[in-house]
Amino acid sequence: MSDQPGPDAGPSDLPGPDARPGALPGSDAGPSDLPGPDAGPGDLPGPGGRPRALPGLDGWTVRGCTLRDVPAILAITRASDIAALGEPDWSEDEIVATLTAPSEDPAVDAWLAAGPDGEPVAWAYVDNPQRGARDNVELYAWPGRGEPAYAPLLALTVARAAGRARRNGVTEGILRAGTLASETALVSVLQAGGFAFVKRHARMRRPLTGAETAPTGLGIRPVTPEDLPRFHEVLETAFADTPDFQPTAYDDWRAALDSLPSISWDEWFVALTGSGADGEIVGVLQSADQAVEHGEGWIKNLAVLRGHRKSGLGGALLRTAFATYAAKGRTSAGLGVDLTNPTGAYHLYTGVGMTVVFAADVYERPL
Repeated sequence: MSDQPGPDAGPSDLPGPDARPGALPGSDAGPSDLPGPDAGPGDLPGPGGRPRALPGLDGWTVRGCTLRDVPAILAITRASDIAALGEPDWSEDEIVATLTAPSEDPAVDAWLAAGPDGEPVAWAYVDNPQRGARDNVELYAWPGRGEPAYAPLLALTVARAAGRARRNGVTEGILRAGTLASETALVSVLQAGGFAFVKRHARMRRPLTGAETAPTGLGIRPVTPEDLPRFHEVLETAFADTPDFQPTAYDDWRAALDSLPSISWDEWFVALTGSGADGEIVGVLQSADQAVEHGEGWIKNLAVLRGHRKSGLGGALLRTAFATYAAKGRTSAGLGVDLTNPTGAYHLYTGVGMTVVFAADVYERPL
């Protein structure tokens, strides 16, 4: 359910609203050391692990990842995003969060491939945040240089996900991959590897003018530490109405939050029954800091309990978030949505002025 706002649509004390990491843990590189969008492979730092031969490609190598690889991975994803989307999509914080997620061991769940000249040009990783029957794989390549690594990297991810499924006692595991329709080389590799199209997700965005105001009288307020168990309960209950729901235990959810580089808690909101402070929480909005460096507020999850949908709470939560983002100087608000969501989420988002920026296709294969 990550990055898919939903139906209708740590510590005991919450940290400060805009806490940011300093130098990357386990790395000598800080944010100022990261390569810019125009960096080439030759500008990347050397490998941080022991490489081995990449099957099927003479002179190519592959190795597991460490946090010292964040600059190289970020440069690869930025180059890939710019070629496919016209702008970078991944941020430094997202790379760090991916490699340090509670269910992730980057030494065996992520791979960095280098060409014959030793320069990193492709990256892949698998993750399974719910530790369930479905694993997810992402592959990125430096345009014009890294695409030959797609097939052998995909084979490594399939083997890793299948082995993990066996160890977890999963008899009917699934591996999913996302790609843009324009990434024809990756689509061909996925199809040759037994993956079939499943559905489409959309990335949506709304410009912010600075004139946005939050609605009043609807019982919406920022989250408090005491709200977090109920916040999680509403997320789980509401998302159970969507396709492919996989439950996440509260402790696992909190562990995932605690692993994030930063959280702006003042951008998380709850909607209560009635207009008083003592009402029950029936709707929630969770923001993420992943697009801050692009001047964008990001809505990671939006959920309203079934009995309270179509009452305006979803739209009110969104408008509250828009006003908060705009007050911080953000120029846009974004989110991702599953276009097969049966709760009408897509129409909710278009109703508050959001439009599709791009669509990504989801493929899957059995393990």
